Amino acid sequence: MHTSLRTSRRTARGALAVAAAGVLALTAAACGSDSGGSSDSGTPSAGRSGSSDAIPQTVRLPRLDGQKLKVTAVWTGAEQKHFTKVLDEFTKRTGAEVSFVPSGDDMASFVGSKIAGGDPPDVAMLGQPGVLHEFAQKGWLKPLGGEVTAQLDKNFAKGWQDLGSHEGKQYGVYFKASNKSLVWYNTKIFEAAGAKEPKTWSDFLKTAQVIADYGVPPVSVAGADGWTLTDWFENVYLSQAGKEKYDQLTKHTIKWTDPSVKDALTTLGQLFGKKELLAGGNDGAIGTQFPNSVTQTFIGGDKAKAAMVFEGDFAAANITGANAAIGKDAKVFPFPAVGDRPPVVTGGDVGVALKDGRAAQALLTFLASTDAARIWAQQGGFVSANKNLDLAAYPDDVQRSIAKALVAAGDDFRFDMSDQAPASFGAKPGQGEWKDLQDFLKNPADVTGTQTKLEADAAKAFKN
Repeated sequence: MHTSLRTSRRTARGALAVAAAGVLALTAAACGSDSGGSSDSGTPSAGRSGSSDAIPQTVRLPRLDGQKLKVTAVWTGAEQKHFTKVLDEFTKRTGAEVSFVPSGDDMASFVGSKIAGGDPPDVAMLGQPGVLHEFAQKGWLKPLGGEVTAQLDKNFAKGWQDLGSHEGKQYGVYFKASNKSLVWYNTKIFEAAGAKEPKTWSDFLKTAQVIADYGVPPVSVAGADGWTLTDWFENVYLSQAGKEKYDQLTKHTIKWTDPSVKDALTTLGQLFGKKELLAGGNDGAIGTQFPNSVTQTFIGGDKAKAAMVFEGDFAAANITGANAAIGKDAKVFPFPAVGDRPPVVTGGDVGVALKDGRAAQALLTFLASTDAARIWAQQGGFVSANKNLDLAAYPDDVQRSIAKALVAAGDDFRFDMSDQAPASFGAKPGQGEWKDLQDFLKNPADVTGTQTKLEADAAKAFKN
């Protein structure tokens, strides 16, 4: 992890550590008037034919009539729909024709095949800093121009800028951020079962058992998507082992056979090892993809297939897609503390240029502005690390509070561990950490075997 991310800032850490705590009392008065002091200020762009009057224009963009751009990301469904609205606004302002190409989960292989074929996308939204470093080392990325870096300097803390850099050069714009330490729950089932929001891991397991005894599977796990299992592990590990160990394991300066990993897997096995606590049992969990893990927790109200689902703020898009009202039908609590404090793990998607030219740089300039962030924020299921985005842009108290805490954290946060690893270990379906933790979900008793496989795969990927 980058040096700036290790800076101890207790006030900021405290703010982010209670990112969800501030939204627990969702029956409280709305805080929409509290914009956190942000004003979306900036130099307005000149009025242009066809540009949107409803969205503040704080950044100047060039006319790009006749130019075509290809943009790729892993997003599908609601996320793709919302990002397309951002691209549509860019087209209105510049005249460029933008096409979105879904990459599938394996972004590294997708981009590699396109480069080998001589037709890479102009811009890619990468979900892992490790992939950014690999692409930069291979010479695939184009450094950001002055207009993009000016927006970054204006709108983003140094920690987020560092995550988008490689060997001193700025390559990326962290357009979409996330707090990945949240548990969403079905309020109707909680009320009917007499369950309460847990604060510790022990309380979490007790709450799960109360709900199971009531007759509803308590926890929905998206085992078909290996990245969700890495998030489960990282939250348990960060809270239990602490920041120093987390940073060491992130860089593979300690092995996955370390006793701290055994402790985390054993803890996680307390949940995964009781099939009555999982929606569909272990077999059902391993066949459940992330979108379904969320929607099955809320569709049907008190007749839903599960009571709780763990994942980041971006789950809000799937919740609203299930016709559940956030703050009423769906509420959230922080990932329960395994150790002394609740964990806070962040993630994000970084935009990079794979081709030279004004069009790609202009799009990244736009993505680094408050203008682009505001468009998706208004749709929900999105959090920005842009410190100048007015919090009033978010549609509800839950997302406003999460975003406010994320910005308040400044440089003091821990980024998703697997996202910082080489792609072959932390970012590919069917191999590395994703596959090893899926095997663990199938057989949670095999802690030692899981550690052995994780270490073998990590050593191969890190080459140490």
